Amino acid sequence: MDPKAQNAKDPLVLFMPSGRRGRFKKGTGVLEAARQLGVYVESVCGGRGICGRCQIEVQHGHFAKHGITSAADHISPLGAKETRYAEKRGLLDGRRLSCSATIEGDLVVDIPRDVQVNAQIVRKAADTRLIDRNPAIQMCYVEVEEPDMHKPLGDLDRLKLALERDWGFSDIMIDQHLLPQVQGILRKGEWTVTAAIHKDMETARPSLIALYPGLKNEAYGIACDIGSTTIAMHLSSLLSGLTIASAGISNPQIRFGEDLMSRVSYVMMNPDGQEAMTRAVHIALNGLIEEVCAESGVDPLDILDAVFVGNPIMHHLFLGIDPTELGGAPFALAVSGAVHSWASDLDLALNPGTRVYMLPCIAGHVGADAAAATLSEGPHRQDEMMLLVDVGTNAEIILGSRDRVVAASSPTGPAFEGAEISCGQRAAPGAIERVRIDPETLEPRVRVLGVEPWSDESGFDLLSEKTGVTGVCGSGIIEVIAEMYLAGIISEDGVIDGALAGKSERIVKDGRTFSYVLWEGETRLTITQNDVRAIQLAKAALYAGIKLLMDKQGIAHVDRIGLAGAFGSFIDPKYAMVLGLVPDCDLDKVKAVGNAAGTGARMALLNRDYRREIEQTVTAIEKIETALEPKFQEHFVHAMALPNKIDAFPELEKVVKLPAKTVSEPSNDGPTRRRGRERRRQRG
Repeated sequence: MDPKAQNAKDPLVLFMPSGRRGRFKKGTGVLEAARQLGVYVESVCGGRGICGRCQIEVQHGHFAKHGITSAADHISPLGAKETRYAEKRGLLDGRRLSCSATIEGDLVVDIPRDVQVNAQIVRKAADTRLIDRNPAIQMCYVEVEEPDMHKPLGDLDRLKLALERDWGFSDIMIDQHLLPQVQGILRKGEWTVTAAIHKDMETARPSLIALYPGLKNEAYGIACDIGSTTIAMHLSSLLSGLTIASAGISNPQIRFGEDLMSRVSYVMMNPDGQEAMTRAVHIALNGLIEEVCAESGVDPLDILDAVFVGNPIMHHLFLGIDPTELGGAPFALAVSGAVHSWASDLDLALNPGTRVYMLPCIAGHVGADAAAATLSEGPHRQDEMMLLVDVGTNAEIILGSRDRVVAASSPTGPAFEGAEISCGQRAAPGAIERVRIDPETLEPRVRVLGVEPWSDESGFDLLSEKTGVTGVCGSGIIEVIAEMYLAGIISEDGVIDGALAGKSERIVKDGRTFSYVLWEGETRLTITQNDVRAIQLAKAALYAGIKLLMDKQGIAHVDRIGLAGAFGSFIDPKYAMVLGLVPDCDLDKVKAVGNAAGTGARMALLNRDYRREIEQTVTAIEKIETALEPKFQEHFVHAMALPNKIDAFPELEKVVKLPAKTVSEPSNDGPTRRRGRERRRQRG
């Protein structure tokens, strides 16, 4: 019966930490009450009291906030099943098995963290979330009738009858690899086994994908974001929801090309290019699987489900699909919908029955990673207008609210990741990640990855000897250009002011232009005029793409901005706005959202309802092709300026004093011509 329809005199039960509550008749099982309320409490053994997954704790006392008095005698006494479990496996004081205990009065019930379904999933150090669990894999313990000469039914058929009897699964499909193993497993388990049942969609037939003798009390899944630069993998318990190990690695495809288009070109120019890149990523993934399993002590054969996301080209190469069609208009995807596959078909070293789910792609250059980030951050669930940007070699942009969502990609190139920058490098110990420049002396101070103090603080010299100061990574590049602008070293149009050479030795002549010396040491690091231009081009491409989406939404400002991806996690929102990487917004509402794609992948791993949500959402997202939009060039030209030639940044100016703007010039007057005039002004 619906708990909301129960008599008001029936006991009131509150489950924590979910906060879900309802009234139930006395004698109702606690596990049954939890299920009616949608509080997912695991029970691998089907209520036999042998798996221990359904443990709860009853809180005692008066809870005024909830209007409940919970007491020890409001739950049934310890039962035979609980006593047997406590004797064989141990049961902590205060713990009960919800499959055995019944409701006898008002209760406040805690789901202990070690068996908690809605356990916290950590995305990054300062951010947590609860993920409701409803995985595609269910572990089902059954006791199978032994063979009987008078009942000539096969061992597998009796197993199927037991699964239907105890768990309600009918018309089960059996994975071929299990057929030769069933009889041996049944006998090893003395006719008790745990079946791993895969059922993704409600309308799909359930599949028996793995079988274990006796009680198997755990199962695992992996969620993986295949980025063009890095691959990040997370190993999670499908029963508790906890992420128990994570690992990352540089994408080995980098050796075939830094950015996505160069990899497509490699495929086009080399007959075995696609196979080579697919093989490289599969080898890397198997290495990560080995790493997370070694860290957690998990057998790879116990990983039964896997979710992958990636941009369209990574998506295609992972699946063994030639990405050539994505190299030019109309940027046709081989497959845009969600992909259901087998790990064995993708050469992944997992259980032969392990299933693979890949989120849908949004458009030709807005991939499954953007779909996963959308699922994670939920612009389609919000009343506010949210901008979600994954800054990478190909920026993916989502803008919208519950009323309408639009998406686009923008070719920013690898400049933000250190490539094309004279002193740029990837984020590694020794890379400058933070920069501050004194506007009076033009002297910089920096912070280096792997070294806690700033360069002007005690201990820096000693600690930096271990790492050296070797280059500038993405976040440092953003900050040094922004700081150079705020200090007056570069103009609004991005020209380094050579006249300042008389004021500071940091400004040095570099051919026909000037450079800024950021670091004098064993390695001299300078920011050249070409470096500034590379960042201008990259940020202008991104901003122009954002402006096109704002045009489509008919808005002049956004309410909230999420900076996603490994790079977005380390960008200081203030400096991103000073640079003009993103539009003006209340800085309190501009947040780094971490690896949102990886979080979305974990959500899809732990809850199949999220798979249906994103599949439906993607079909409603409107895709904008920036290359075909006539206003892109106009927005691009304006965005070459810092932070923008025509757009105001009133929210930013509340916290940062921006240099005075120069007189705006006609929009058809490109950056090259303006740069020439700026140089003439310097010389004159």
